[in-house]
Amino acid sequence: MTKQILFLLLILFGLPSTTIAQFGGFSHEVGIIAGPIAFQSDYGQRSNLSTNAGNTGLGIGIIHYLNFSYKEDCNCYTPDTYFNDHFKFRTELSYNKTELQHFGQWVAQSKTTTGAQKLRAMTGSTAVTNLGVQLEYFPLSVREFSATTGRLAPFVSLGGQFSYYTAKASSSLGPLGTPLTTFPKYLTPTDGRPYGFSTEGGTVLSVVSSVGTRYKLTTLSDLMIDLRGQYFFSNWVDGLNPNPAIYKENKANDWLVWFNVGYIYYL
Repeated sequence: MTKQILFLLLILFGLPSTTIAQFGGFSHEVGIIAGPIAFQSDYGQRSNLSTNAGNTGLGIGIIHYLNFSYKEDCNCYTPDTYFNDHFKFRTELSYNKTELQHFGQWVAQSKTTTGAQKLRAMTGSTAVTNLGVQLEYFPLSVREFSATTGRLAPFVSLGGQFSYYTAKASSSLGPLGTPLTTFPKYLTPTDGRPYGFSTEGGTVLSVVSSVGTRYKLTTLSDLMIDLRGQYFFSNWVDGLNPNPAIYKENKANDWLVWFNVGYIYYL
């Protein structure tokens, strides 16, 4: 984990300065983003519509761009290279929170077993603060987009984030951790923890990828829509992690999908 953190910090602080030195000049953009999140976790049934629709939250963020097509110090264009005209470097500070519960056939009201009752009574939440970077690629010319109001600029991106999460798990039947309140699979020790659930805070790295587009609202402002996938290198971000050696369905780390709308202003 230490090596991963150092690698991400190198990207976060080293890539902008390296890029600036190599391509000579840039300008700044700042913006805000917000939108709904679907958190894919160990709560609920895999590939279930009610789970995907139910375990949702909200995310907000502040973003900053380095625009390599325009130089701020002279109010002029930079050299016309492919990189300058098709890439932007994005840094971001964001926060999201999701309330979690079990959905699907195993908690249907028709199920009257004690196991179904324990699952229905179990709820959780996770709050995640992210700091990260993305390199955005615009297939169409950034210069032409900047000069034309009403134009669209689609993009794709790839990057990494360092996150701090706070996960909580509880039950309306009483404190978790006893056979009276807890579904059996969550009583099994997992990953050095006494149970397959945890109320904890921690840090985690993730990889993010986005697809979206900008709309040129005015000369100095854009609207943006962005659909992002974020994959965490941990299965504890939601507070649940049934022992994967025993419960084979627990085969993926936590991840989320975030659809956001943003406003960007050119400094």
